[in-house]
Amino acid sequence: MSFIEEIDKTRLPQHVAIIMDGNGRWAMCHGLDRSEGHREGVVSVRKVMEAAVEIGLQYLTVYTFSTENWNRPEEEINTLMTIMVAAIHRETPDLMKNNVRLLVIGDRMRLPQEVRDTLSECLEKTSVNTGTTLVLALSYSSRWEIVQAARRIAENVQEKKIDSEDLDEALFSSYLTTRGIPDPDLLIRTGGEKRISNFLLWQLSYAELYFADIYWPDFRENEFYEAILSYQQRERRFGKTSEQITKS
Repeated sequence: MSFIEEIDKTRLPQHVAIIMDGNGRWAMCHGLDRSEGHREGVVSVRKVMEAAVEIGLQYLTVYTFSTENWNRPEEEINTLMTIMVAAIHRETPDLMKNNVRLLVIGDRMRLPQEVRDTLSECLEKTSVNTGTTLVLALSYSSRWEIVQAARRIAENVQEKKIDSEDLDEALFSSYLTTRGIPDPDLLIRTGGEKRISNFLLWQLSYAELYFADIYWPDFRENEFYEAILSYQQRERRFGKTSEQITKS
């Protein structure tokens, strides 16, 4: 059964964020090395991105590599970085074909030079595209992002570039790595875990949460459409009552 036919394209979320969990466990279940789970996970990214393009989604953010992931074994990190470089090279033509713009949020300076160079090339090539925006959260964590924002705000107040009295939610948001990107309406997490894992803590304040038990390599187009359909069946009140929402 395909869920795409049931989706109301006039009520799509503007921005969907995904915690892609379960690559390693998927590989173990199939008797494979963990690296094979990461490689198959790249296929899911491509399939879900194409599904997002198909329905006209504006923004799709995927949690690719967290700052906490730097604590993993060095061999796995090196493998992940190699897979990342190869994937970006391979997927850039498809991004161009599908009119997808790539953005990156996170501490890129911690990435190996080859990864940074490959990303820069893809970012430049896709900057002209006007369709779906694919955001890679790479070497990213929300606490890191918030601390960096607070530090820059403090510096700007000290330099008298801004006044502390002017600080509000909008100004604070402009110091985050996601400035210019709308907050996610829907967060999807695969792999059966039910936590946010230091991901977009500020931005997810009013997001709808959707947890899928299947591992990320098994999450493809129809599973993505099912999550969108679940989102469309919910009432988003933003602190108001149902009666207020009905009248508006």
